[in-house]
Amino acid sequence: MNQAVIVAAARSPIGRAFKGSLKDIRPDDLTVQMVRAALDQVPHLNPRVLDDLMLGCGLPGGEQGFNLGRVVSVLLGHDELPGTTITRYCSSSLQTTRMAMHAIRSGEGHAFISAGVECVSRFAKGNSDSLPDTHNPLFADAEAASAALAGGGVDGWDDPRVDDRLPDVYIAMGQTAENVARYRDVSREDMDHFGVRSQNLAEKSIANGFFAREITPVTLPDGTVVSTDDGPRPGVTYEAVSQLKPVFRPDGRITAGNCCPLNDGAAALVILSEAMATELRVQPLARIVSTAVSGLSPEIMGLGPVEASRRALALAGMSMDDVDLVEINEAFAAQVLPSARELGLSDSQIEEKVNINGGAIALGHPFGMTGARITTTLINSLQTHDKQIGLETMCVGGGQGMAMVIERLS
Repeated sequence: MNQAVIVAAARSPIGRAFKGSLKDIRPDDLTVQMVRAALDQVPHLNPRVLDDLMLGCGLPGGEQGFNLGRVVSVLLGHDELPGTTITRYCSSSLQTTRMAMHAIRSGEGHAFISAGVECVSRFAKGNSDSLPDTHNPLFADAEAASAALAGGGVDGWDDPRVDDRLPDVYIAMGQTAENVARYRDVSREDMDHFGVRSQNLAEKSIANGFFAREITPVTLPDGTVVSTDDGPRPGVTYEAVSQLKPVFRPDGRITAGNCCPLNDGAAALVILSEAMATELRVQPLARIVSTAVSGLSPEIMGLGPVEASRRALALAGMSMDDVDLVEINEAFAAQVLPSARELGLSDSQIEEKVNINGGAIALGHPFGMTGARITTTLINSLQTHDKQIGLETMCVGGGQGMAMVIERLS
């Protein structure tokens, strides 16, 4: 069986939506810059032998519509390169990596681009989920129940399936985080400390050059060059974060200090068969060992990493003890902490293994970019800390989880 290896990884800085550094660049133009940067890392690879360009995008509409993956391949000057756009919300560009691996393992190709983008700043021109009157009325009772919970005054979460009712598939992500915090009894204090940790670790990683090694500067339409993430803030303290007001429920636990913001960004990977990498004398960065997806109630989607990670590890013939570093997407501290704990990690192991350079609470979470961004960061981290096995995982809107195990080769 052919093995799939990652030979190049590039990511943009991450901008804050609507008011940040990348608000004026289109998603297709941004993605083109990242794909070119990734291809430039593999000068021996002729782009005309690429089998497909697969682009993850959480909400592919508006400027992110028109099969954006194909738009990107044409903008790159490669009309012969097919392009597709994939959405699995927060794991969209991990899904494209999985698809590249599957194609390579089945013998249906040797060279792929797996990329991801989300430019929330450009949603003013529309996105795939923005049209009015598009929800299935069969979910009306479930939506009403979510609205009642959002009003506050209710502790805990009950699975509607127990009473043979539909869950709310359209539920806002912040409300799922509030549900998980109560369902798994994650305290506001724990979440705030984790949010501060993310910011403090990101501050340290910026200072030691960690993120500079993985960021490809972006040139904006006016010629300005952006080379750093907008989100990380120096000197964040628990005392300050603990004073923030809840944002999703009047008596809620989720605040701007313990969840990710809205963002813009793009990332790209070049994935080859091991045979092609050997033929081109390209040193792979990492081998894709296994991937997995899982499903659970949409109303507690934040726990998705648990089962997805267990499945990926089982397919790899590994356990959490074999994993050196873990990158769990920090959509909310409310879901990272219980997910890590249910995977068997103690709080001290979380400190040692999980998001040790800071995560999305500090950096940001451009939905379609996140899968490829986390892969880029995980490879960087394995290299920096001289580790071998990495686990990437995230929760996914709609009630899913996704995970990938990689082995560092460089």
